[in-house]
Amino acid sequence: MQAIAERKKSQNIGEYLVYMYQMEDLIRSYQGNMEEIGKYVVAHYPVSQEEKDSIKTWLAGLAASMKQQNRIQKGHLQELQELVQQLLELHYQLLKIDANYVATFHSAKPHLLEAVEVAQTEEIGNEIQICLNGVYGLLLCRLLGKKVTDRQLEAADAFGAVLSYLSFTYLNETSENLL
Repeated sequence: MQAIAERKKSQNIGEYLVYMYQMEDLIRSYQGNMEEIGKYVVAHYPVSQEEKDSIKTWLAGLAASMKQQNRIQKGHLQELQELVQQLLELHYQLLKIDANYVATFHSAKPHLLEAVEVAQTEEIGNEIQICLNGVYGLLLCRLLGKKVTDRQLEAADAFGAVLSYLSFTYLNETSENLL
């Protein structure tokens, strides 16, 4: 699990965020109880005992951070919120200078407005958080076997395109800064 997260973080920051949201929800589903997570999740992973121990240690670290940051019931870890903020700042930059990104974002905008309208008074976050939530929501629907409408698929595709563009640009900028 940690290896998957690290690979996603180095290759596609949007996928990393969605994956980490899954990990947060996994931990929430067991109320952060590492004994149960070890027994019902990690024990059934088809890997060596050494890898299981590593997975459990990693999940325990996430659970401890979630408890420390009061995120066991809801919300996202500070590290993840900071990454979303970085993507949001990149989003604003690209809207000023990149016509291709503007076109990609323009395709997602009706779905963003629809999400805001559906949420009514509920706080749903910024544009990038809405895109992440839309992609993650589709994943959850599929995992739970819920019917997905064509409109939901269209929105998730548009959100995914925005996140892919941002992820590609983010990783290029990050790798340039390392050189």
